[in-house]
Amino acid sequence: MTKIALAIHGGCGVMPEDSMTPEEWEGARRDLAAALRAGYARLRAGDSAIDAVEAAVVVMEDSPHFNAGHGAALNENGVHELDASIMDGTTLEAGAISASRAIRNPIKAARALMEDGRAVYMTGPAADRFAAAKGLQVEPQSYFTTEKRVEALEAMKRHAAAGTEGTENEKHGTVGAVALDAAGHLAAATSTGGYNNKPDGRVGDSPVIGAGTYARDGVCAVSGTGKGEFFIRYVVGHEIASRMAYLKQDIATATDGLINHDLAPHQIGAGLVAIDAQGTAVAPYNTPGMFRGWVTLEGKGFVATHERVYEIEL
Repeated sequence: MTKIALAIHGGCGVMPEDSMTPEEWEGARRDLAAALRAGYARLRAGDSAIDAVEAAVVVMEDSPHFNAGHGAALNENGVHELDASIMDGTTLEAGAISASRAIRNPIKAARALMEDGRAVYMTGPAADRFAAAKGLQVEPQSYFTTEKRVEALEAMKRHAAAGTEGTENEKHGTVGAVALDAAGHLAAATSTGGYNNKPDGRVGDSPVIGAGTYARDGVCAVSGTGKGEFFIRYVVGHEIASRMAYLKQDIATATDGLINHDLAPHQIGAGLVAIDAQGTAVAPYNTPGMFRGWVTLEGKGFVATHERVYEIEL
């Protein structure tokens, strides 16, 4: 049987189960399932891992339930600044966009930049102009705003004034996908609005190749979620690949070591999805929950937010 596999996340730091209605949780799981189906359909059709991770992330960027695209976080000035990156494990080619204020689907712009070949990373107004020149859809700031994010920004400002900590869900969130295609190639993609009340112009790990996103054929693909400053300092994606390639750790050992050992002393919310060259997928996290989903090598699909796992039709 040809090996294909996929894993996605919609951010760690999931709120307590009683903080949203059953209908809201179901909506989030429904959109996770839609993202999983979109990515897996590309793999089943024989398309590349890059096609699959882009397709999955686009669905989550369009969903108001996740902190990317529509429904993204607001910075300290009430502005959306969006980051995304994508990496092809076959060639190590990559594209990254940061501080975009207008790109409807930043992951599409990241891929367009990768394929353009003149740069790996583009930021700010130049990134928005690049996307528009490539014919990608741009939107006014109002498109990205949801009531949930406005309320979260207000809550974070109150926490800042009182010197208290916000919940992980009030702070941040990210979406991402990793895939293994029928040709044995790996890819990873990540997209985020950053965290609520972040400093104007702040860029986290999601667009940083080797930190929030990394893929290398024969080793692994990784997409992270959590406090980006620490993912950058630890170069989490590349560190996992290095432990697997040079220390010969398996994917579960390498990822657990980063999430539950190295990052633990910093007391930050952190999680990731990763997949190895054999199609083994893992999704470790250290918060109350993490929006996540995966398709096994046997073609079975699952989504989860907390401990309970739901099997879905693909």
